[in-house]
Amino acid sequence: MARAILRSFRESPRKVRMVADMIRGRKVEDALSILRFQQRKAAKILSKVLNSAIANATENEKADADKLIVAKVNIDGGPVQKRWLARSMGRANRIIRRTSHLTIVVDVPQD
Repeated sequence: MARAILRSFRESPRKVRMVADMIRGRKVEDALSILRFQQRKAAKILSKVLNSAIANATENEKADADKLIVAKVNIDGGPVQKRWLARSMGRANRIIRRTSHLTIVVDVPQD
């Protein structure tokens, strides 16, 4: 079991979870091909984190990269940036810029 973590990724957790749900429980090769053809910002970053998890598994755990599956994908909320946008008549609207913490765990399936 190997993992890779990315903290404070500048996209909301809700948007990242939509892409993460597509790869959860799949073989690593299938997950990478799914992410390759997604046109979302999160797909590119998730593929980088997944490649890092694969490298960690092959280097530290001495696991075969062809047999790995995506065991867990956790998308948690990170720190929130709060900004103000000027509006008419002296008012202000609040802008919340959300960030995400990504954790991908790859493992060899237990048969």
